[in-house]
Amino acid sequence: MLFLALKALISGMLIAAASTLAKRYPGFGALVASLPLVSVLGMMWLWGEKPDEGNMAAHIGATFWYVLPSLPMFLVMPVLLRHGIGFWPTLGLGCALTILLYTALIAAAPRLGIGL
Repeated sequence: MLFLALKALISGMLIAAASTLAKRYPGFGALVASLPLVSVLGMMWLWGEKPDEGNMAAHIGATFWYVLPSLPMFLVMPVLLRHGIGFWPTLGLGCALTILLYTALIAAAPRLGIGL
């Protein structure tokens, strides 16, 4: 339980740091947010709990494929915001797009020989 609390604290601190930086330096905050910190921390936590090379390789490979459908959200959302769509509808549409693309990836992956 202590390990879970430590993981949550460290992960939360990174998110808080990125959002705090973004208030004053949007580009730098975006850089910090775009770093694969969550993925790297997740790998470290997973390795600490289950040090298995095969499992880790599968996890990292699947992470790559799951990142791809999330990227269009970061192209669509700024366009919507610049066209006067409010933040909350824009966020909802960005999330809906990402869910749609995740669903398409999950459906297509087996046919393409991609292991998720």
